[in-house]
Amino acid sequence: MDAACSQGLGEALHQRQIVDGEPREGVICYICRQLKDSESRYGETHTECLCLVWDLGKLHYYLEGEVFEVYTDCTALNTLLNMKTTNRHMLRWQIAIQEDRVNMTII
Repeated sequence: MDAACSQGLGEALHQRQIVDGEPREGVICYICRQLKDSESRYGETHTECLCLVWDLGKLHYYLEGEVFEVYTDCTALNTLLNMKTTNRHMLRWQIAIQEDRVNMTII
C-alpha cells in the first residue's frame, strides 16, 4: 500500500501467506521519507506517481521478477500512467513503473 501527502511518502510492503490452512497477511517492511522542497509543490496525482516510483525503486529487491499488487487511494493514478504524454519527467516515471509487473487496485 502506498501513501503520499503534502509532507512525505510512505509504503507498507505486505505478503500474503497460508499459515495453518488460514490466509494471513504479514508486514515485511515500512518505508517513508519527507518530500524535497521542489516535490512539495507537486499536485496530488503527481505526488502519488512519485510515491509509486520511489516505492518501486526502494523495494526492487523484494519485488523483482514477481507479479505484485499496489493498493492506492488515488483513482487518477491509473489514468496518469496510461495517458500519452510529451512531458519527459512523467514519461520516465511511466517507463519505470511499466518495467515492473504491477497490478493496480484502487481502494
